[in-house]
Amino acid sequence: MYSRLLPASLLVALALHSQATTAAEPKVMDPCTVAGSNGAFYDLRPLSILPPKDGKKPGKHEKTDDWHVKGYDYPYNFTLNICAPAIKPAEHAVGIDKKLWANVSAYYEHKDKIYSIGQLSSNLTLRGRRLVLQYTDGSPCRDDRKRNPKSDDDDEDEEDDEDEKPKKDSSSRKSTMISFHCDKDPLATQPSVTFVGADPDNCAYSFEVLSKDACIGAEPAKQGAGPGAVFAIIGVIAILVYFLGGVFYQRNVAHARGWRQLPNYSIWAGMGSFIKDTFIIATSSCARLLPSRRGYSSLSVSANGSSSGRGRGRGSGPEDENRLIDQLDEEWDD
Repeated sequence: MYSRLLPASLLVALALHSQATTAAEPKVMDPCTVAGSNGAFYDLRPLSILPPKDGKKPGKHEKTDDWHVKGYDYPYNFTLNICAPAIKPAEHAVGIDKKLWANVSAYYEHKDKIYSIGQLSSNLTLRGRRLVLQYTDGSPCRDDRKRNPKSDDDDEDEEDDEDEKPKKDSSSRKSTMISFHCDKDPLATQPSVTFVGADPDNCAYSFEVLSKDACIGAEPAKQGAGPGAVFAIIGVIAILVYFLGGVFYQRNVAHARGWRQLPNYSIWAGMGSFIKDTFIIATSSCARLLPSRRGYSSLSVSANGSSSGRGRGRGSGPEDENRLIDQLDEEWDD
């Protein structure tokens, strides 16, 4: 009875514990992915441009450079990457520490100077039905398009001085907001990145990305233990429960000691004799199939008819054999 109740109760307890643990653990999402409360799942990792690894040549249609966006009526063009640092580093970015140059994800150039508009971030956010990504901690804010009523040379010198020495009383920094939209056009082959605009202080920049990767998808199933592994775990647990429960029962109820504490000790003890007998029977059967070393011995018969071999007819001649045959015939007739 104990061997039936213990495994069942232990398996039920393990199942309840695993369910409670799974429910308590927060769900961890991969970078550049997000899942909505209504089951919607977005994965924008295909939009990230990554440098080739170990000198491996990129594919024929694989993009290897950053996303370059025209400003149109805005005086600058932009360079950005999605959920990854820019492939072309923003070296000597204004107001950015040297150790953070390689972490800039969006920037623009003006008068041979680079202005960061956001550091790397891969935290996607769902605001209603809008999917957005935000970069922050860019270069210090200032109006790069501001002009004073002076000569062009004086104006350029003043802007250069402002670029090199940002205002210390200004703690605000440039940032970027990227909004993603689903592209349902079957003929579209490449995502489209568009500059939307900037705020009056030139601190916040907005972009829109139209791509098939921004459409709602199904969340990939996490790879877990296969059926074979599950059954193996259940089998190991059942065996442990069988032996531990049996030892507990034999020791405390049957008051057994030594090897007799094992459950069904008589069966395990007899199994050794059974294996031994089976081995002996198998080896003896195989020994019969081996060729015998015994052969036929030749008998040398002397001139007087006596044999000199070790056969059955030692010391007997033809007359004795005939006499034996006649005796057998007479007995048969009687």
